[in-house]
Amino acid sequence: MNGMVMNRITLLAFVGIIGIALLSCGEPKQPASNNAANVFDKGDKITNNNFKGDVWLKNLVVADSSNPNAVGSVTFSPGARTNWHSHPAGQIILAIDGVGYYQEKGSPKKIIKKGEAIKCPPNIAHWHGASADSPFVQVAITGREKGETVWLEPVSDDEYNH
Repeated sequence: MNGMVMNRITLLAFVGIIGIALLSCGEPKQPASNNAANVFDKGDKITNNNFKGDVWLKNLVVADSSNPNAVGSVTFSPGARTNWHSHPAGQIILAIDGVGYYQEKGSPKKIIKKGEAIKCPPNIAHWHGASADSPFVQVAITGREKGETVWLEPVSDDEYNH
């Protein structure tokens, strides 16, 4: 099989595993940050200026020449969020715990709940993060074949709250 077919098979298998894990987790009994049923470890706290609030990242798959997709589990504390940003090859967000928000520039903010998926189109500025009163855990699948994430300005409190 060629590399493109193998990449797609690998991605589909990973998404299937996540789906099975989501179905087996049941309803959370504690906030996401302390939930023993979390699928992945919380990872390391992010300390750069591309996020507001407390956010942790667990890299699950590092993009390389055999597979250009990066996969990470991201845990947002209540109110935490990314800056506006875009992905040259797009991104898929799988909500695995809590309640989050997703917004594309010029569109209304969407509420994301456990078990839902968001398809972020290539080169469209957007942000995502936790709701004001709930942690949020996502698995982000990001294509890297057309370049790295393009980070933009912070999401204002007004944008976050509306």
